[in-house]
Amino acid sequence: MKQTILVVEDQQVLREIMKEYLEDTGYEVLEAKNGIEALALFEEKKIHLLVLDIMLPEIDGWSVCRRIRKQSNVPILMLTSRSDDDDTLLGFDLGADDYVVKPCSPPVLLARCKRLLEIKREIPPADTLVAGQFMLDYSSRKITVSGSEVRLTHTEFEILAYLMENKGRILTKEQLIMKIWGYDFEGEERTLSSHIRNLRSKLGEHSKHIVTVIRSGYKFEEYL
Repeated sequence: MKQTILVVEDQQVLREIMKEYLEDTGYEVLEAKNGIEALALFEEKKIHLLVLDIMLPEIDGWSVCRRIRKQSNVPILMLTSRSDDDDTLLGFDLGADDYVVKPCSPPVLLARCKRLLEIKREIPPADTLVAGQFMLDYSSRKITVSGSEVRLTHTEFEILAYLMENKGRILTKEQLIMKIWGYDFEGEERTLSSHIRNLRSKLGEHSKHIVTVIRSGYKFEEYL
């Protein structure tokens, strides 16, 4: 079964280029030229990934991202015409998983999409992973802490899963970046730090289990 990508971009030529390239790679691609169309399609269809431009007519990309995050943890790849740190960090705060700066080459876009759609693990995990009060369910991609579900984005889930799988072990920032994004990621440490901050915010009092190791990286401590 083909995975479906929703491309939301108001520039028709760019939208058609992305659609053609992604379809040639084997994905089913739906198009929306504004935020209203994007939200309508998201309600009607099963979407596996959103490629979402920021500057959209009707409803901008920020608002689309915010609304979708209230109901779904579908991976969201933001498109921005500026390499502005504030734009990037705002996108992550709203729940975006990754971003690319326009104009970008189709192979770069494809690499980002593939990474968000594929869960690459060397050893297939058990259905669930339990560490203290944390229970992570791989099949449903849900995390519960003390019996209460915590809604995470695709990237936040991957970060927490990797930390829990290596509980008690220090993972360097470089290890986390390569594991989660799998390439020489533009945002590097700043982007990782933003996702860690958002993850801790959602975990509330349980965020203490994600420990920062100065000048090294992060680790998950089961009991604190």
